[in-house]
Amino acid sequence: MNDQRSEKQALIAQMRGVTISREYGSGGGEIARRLATALSWKLIDHEVVVRVAQSLGVSESEVEVHDEYTASFATRLLTTMSTVDPSMMVTDDAVDITTTEESYHDALVRVVDSVARQGKFVLVGRGGQAILANQHDILHIRIVAPMEKRVQYVMQREGLDEDTARSRIQQKERQRGRYLHTHYHEHADDPHLYDLVINISVLSIDHAVELICQALSDKATRLAVSEQELGPGAGFTRYAGQPADFVWRQEDQ
Repeated sequence: MNDQRSEKQALIAQMRGVTISREYGSGGGEIARRLATALSWKLIDHEVVVRVAQSLGVSESEVEVHDEYTASFATRLLTTMSTVDPSMMVTDDAVDITTTEESYHDALVRVVDSVARQGKFVLVGRGGQAILANQHDILHIRIVAPMEKRVQYVMQREGLDEDTARSRIQQKERQRGRYLHTHYHEHADDPHLYDLVINISVLSIDHAVELICQALSDKATRLAVSEQELGPGAGFTRYAGQPADFVWRQEDQ
């Protein structure tokens, strides 16, 4: 048992990080926190940005809505990150002092890239599934749950009534979706952006953490496999006969 655990830990150590995209109210942030604790990896999440916002005297809502940042706020935010958490900056000149949304986006990409280069991180949101899409030693996860379950979660965690909780979920989803679509022409609910999509409606949060750890280990075993050998067809030969639906369609013509 100990040998198997050590082997799994050695495989996970070959991976650089995890990005977690989540539907609002699905418990994705809590899953990320517990995952980072289980792995002893650095958690890059909403709390880091909130602490920076507090130090600057700005509202949390300004931080949450990425595509509604003013450029001056984005500049102050990214600059202050270097004092709160120096590992989140690339160089002293990482922030371009301009007034355009695109410049803020470019600065954010540099911050995420810096985190990724250091490795051993769990990144929540921030478009990580798109920014780090082509880095094979990073695992991309999507956490989802039915709307009613998410409404219950938000009511319980944030002390809201049902209608307010539902409206908050819908607003958050629009804000998050707008950023990803604007800069990457992607939709957060596209399963092709992820290695694993977990529906948390029945599984517990701890079971989700276990699944992600297993997926990290499994993906690590594929790092040295060539692109040609990856995919659902790898290792398979042609069917012995024609698929039944194909034969049926031929006879029907």
